[in-house]
Amino acid sequence: MTDIDPVIHQPVRLKIVAALAALDKSEQIDFTAIAKLHDLTDGNLGAHLTKLESAGYLRINKSFANKKPRTQVSLTTTGRKAFAAHVKVLEAILRGDFDSDVKS
Repeated sequence: MTDIDPVIHQPVRLKIVAALAALDKSEQIDFTAIAKLHDLTDGNLGAHLTKLESAGYLRINKSFANKKPRTQVSLTTTGRKAFAAHVKVLEAILRGDFDSDVKS
C-alpha cells in the first residue's frame, strides 16, 4: 500500500481536490466559486492552489472576461490519479487494512 499523499491530505487541499474530482475531466471551476464553496480567503486559496499546481495535480488558466481577470482551475490526469490513490489509502485505513508504511 502507498502512503498518504501529504500534498492532498492537508484538509483544505483535500476539499479542493475532492470538489475538482467531482467535475467532468473537461470542466473547470472558477477561483471565486472554490473560495465561496470552502469559505476561503483569496490569499489562502491561492497558496493551496499553488501547492497543488506545483505537484502537477491541477491546472490554472488565467484569462480576461469583460476586462476582468478570470482564473479557472481544473484537475490534471496526474491529480485525478493521485486523488484516487489517496482515497484508496484512506479506505484501507477505515477498513483496518493497513500496514506500518501508512503515515498520517
